Amino acid sequence: MSIQRFETGPRMSQVVVHGNTVYLAGVVANKAAGESVTKQTQDILATIDSHLAKAGTDKSKLLSATIYITDMKTFAEMNAVWDAWVSPGNTPARATVEAKLAAAQYTVEIMVTAAK
Repeated sequence: MSIQRFETGPRMSQVVVHGNTVYLAGVVANKAAGESVTKQTQDILATIDSHLAKAGTDKSKLLSATIYITDMKTFAEMNAVWDAWVSPGNTPARATVEAKLAAAQYTVEIMVTAAK
């Protein structure tokens, strides 16, 4: 089976496709860095939509999601944006973890896997 990589850099690829499975690297809010959890989550989900489209799929085919937030007190705020975005009836397996992220301006990071 072939492997396709998109937005490949020296450290990682943002999107990797193997067979009929699409893997996304952790996505942070590059446009909304330092802003509210709501704005960061909206920015991240827009980027995820774009990455999935490049790989020939969409959010209705999500298999799993791992969400990292820097403070569990913002869990409901992040979930409000997630719930409005996720495809009804097609919700993925999901975990949310409180973690310190790579840079202080990021409060949310999301990594997903999808089918094609």
